[in-house]
Amino acid sequence: MFSRFIVATGLAIFLFGGCTAYRPPLEYPEPRPLGRDYKTATAAKIPSEADTAVSRGVSRVEELSLQQALSLALLRNPGLSAYSWEIRAREALALQASLWPNPEIGLEVENLGGTGDYGGLNRTETTLQVNQLIELAGKRSKRTRVATLESNLAAWGYEAKRLDVFAEVVKAFTEVVAAQTRVEVNKELLALAEKFVQTIERRVKAGKVSLAEASRAKVELSVATVELERSRRILLAARQRLAATWGSSEPEFKRVVGVLDVPSSIPSFEKMESFIYENPEIALWVAEMERRRAMLELEKARRIPDPTIIGGYRRLNETTDNAFILGLSIPIPIFNRNQGAVLEAEYRLKQTRSQSRAMETMMRSRLAGQYQMLSVLYNEARTLKENIIPDARNAFEIINKGYLLGKFTALDVLDAQRTLFEVRGRYLQALTDFHKTAADIERIIGRRLTDVK
Repeated sequence: MFSRFIVATGLAIFLFGGCTAYRPPLEYPEPRPLGRDYKTATAAKIPSEADTAVSRGVSRVEELSLQQALSLALLRNPGLSAYSWEIRAREALALQASLWPNPEIGLEVENLGGTGDYGGLNRTETTLQVNQLIELAGKRSKRTRVATLESNLAAWGYEAKRLDVFAEVVKAFTEVVAAQTRVEVNKELLALAEKFVQTIERRVKAGKVSLAEASRAKVELSVATVELERSRRILLAARQRLAATWGSSEPEFKRVVGVLDVPSSIPSFEKMESFIYENPEIALWVAEMERRRAMLELEKARRIPDPTIIGGYRRLNETTDNAFILGLSIPIPIFNRNQGAVLEAEYRLKQTRSQSRAMETMMRSRLAGQYQMLSVLYNEARTLKENIIPDARNAFEIINKGYLLGKFTALDVLDAQRTLFEVRGRYLQALTDFHKTAADIERIIGRRLTDVK
């Protein structure tokens, strides 16, 4: 009889627990259009060895394009990889939440070691019992749903991080392109300064100008040399920042391939604003509201007490008889009816609605501010490119030629040269800021500006 009880108990536990371990359905957000075509270190698929090998090869090239930089960063960015493991961990928690509570087994020996007739083991009663908590009111399914929604929220966090990495790479790449261009501009300025010093020295020897003008020209040459060295160091730092986006301490590329220019037009604010709800920080609040509702339902379910079923086998040594025992225990919800947790869940749900509205307001305000800055930079870059730089270049050429004819002084030439390169530098800075601001806006709306129609 005892052996039959053990077999029956083991079979019941096997059947009871065999259907407990299942993976709850997980619903991941659809990737935003921004960078959707690139492979990433997703939670569902860690990059394969082949992908990693390809990415290493791409990073060791002479010339690096923006597309290659984005591919490297989205596959190898350490922060993005950490988010992918966070989703894996949340999936594991969802799996854990779906499991039944374990049964408990107990052994009890009564009438042991007493006095008189109850001395020894003659009148002992040995009880072997199994206790199983039965969760009512759908607690298990509600708990699993909460954990699953938390996993989905982690997936939204991953999507937000992916867009962060995309924008970070675009801005870092823009800085490298600008730094490369600045080095070339400073090389050009240095060449002009050297040529002008040679011209003045010939005129000094001919007695046409004083040594003071030669000294001024040499000062400008020294300044140009310092600026070139400074721009080279800025370029090195920019290259290191770009390489850091894919977790590399040193850049393994020689230069990047790209040109900074101002587009013919920019989309209207109304068109950009229409995509604000695609921002992950706003979209995730729909999932958060759903999680809060599920949490409220779970806390309400926890008000229902869960019974514990007891089944066992008893051996009576005095009569050498055997018997089964059955029992049931139920907590009495007199003092603790989970009322505090239910109330907290209700407050959290209301709080989530306010947080959602606050996030939407903040994102709209940020988009409006970035758009104003984009418009200012766009107009500045267009004006510099179409009007100011051509006028400054024309003035420099006229004054430079006139100097050889004795119509202008060396100071006039140096002043015109300085003005030309200052406005060119300002144009380069305006372009850099424009493209970095555009990257911030693309991060907010989740798509490229060229795709906003």
